[in-house]
Amino acid sequence: MIPKVDYVAAEIPEIKIQKFDRLQIRVSSKTPELTIPFNSGSEGYIVGETGQISSANNSTTSPATHGYLVNSQGQITYPILGSISVEGKSIPEIENLIKTKLIEGKLINDATVQVDLLNLKINVVGEVSRIGIQSVPDSRITLLEAISNAGGLTTNAAPDRITVIREENGVRRQYVTNIESKDIFESPVFYLKQNDIVYVEPVTAATTPKEERGWRYLTTVLGSATLIISIISLIK
Repeated sequence: MIPKVDYVAAEIPEIKIQKFDRLQIRVSSKTPELTIPFNSGSEGYIVGETGQISSANNSTTSPATHGYLVNSQGQITYPILGSISVEGKSIPEIENLIKTKLIEGKLINDATVQVDLLNLKINVVGEVSRIGIQSVPDSRITLLEAISNAGGLTTNAAPDRITVIREENGVRRQYVTNIESKDIFESPVFYLKQNDIVYVEPVTAATTPKEERGWRYLTTVLGSATLIISIISLIK
C-alpha cells in the first residue's frame, strides 16, 4: 500500500499592484447610465426597444491596450475621480477604494466595482522545452504550472536549481528552489507574481561552437592515431 503523505496547502498570496501594471476597471449599478463615464474604453451600452439600458463589451479593443496604466508614480488617472494611488495595493483594496470614492462623492450610491490585472505575465527561460513569456488570464499560477506550460524540463535541467527572479519594492531578488523537495510548497515563489522570471539551470554547461570544433578535431586526430597504430601492429 502506498503511504499517504499530506502537505499543508500554501495560502495564495494577494498580488500587489506594481508600476506599469495595467488594470481593467468595471463599475456596475442598478442605474447603468450612471456608470457610463467610469467604464469608458472598456464597455459600451445598448438602449433596448423599451428604453432599458444594458452593458455591452467593446470587442474592438485589444485586452493588451485597454485599461488603466499604473504610471511611474504608482497612480492611475480615472475618469472624474482623477489620480488614484494603487501601487502596493491588492485588487480587493483597489475595488473598495474606488467604491468608497464613488459613494462618498455621491456619484453612484450602489456602485459595484470589479478590477482585473491585465498584464500578469511570466517569463520562463533555461532548460525547458518551450522558452517564452506566458500570459496568465486568471491572475494565478504556480511555479510547477509555469514549467508544465513550458513543456516541462529538458534532460539537461537541474530541478534542484530553479531560480525565480522577482522585483520587490524596486529591488530584484533571486530565489533558488528545488521542485523535487516538499519544501517547494512552502516557498515564497511557489505562487508566481507578475513579471517573475523563471530560470531553469542546466546540469552541464552547453558547449560553444569553438569547443565543438575542438572536440571534433581532437576526435579525428585520436581516431587517425589509433588507425595508424593498428596498421603498424598488423604489419609487425
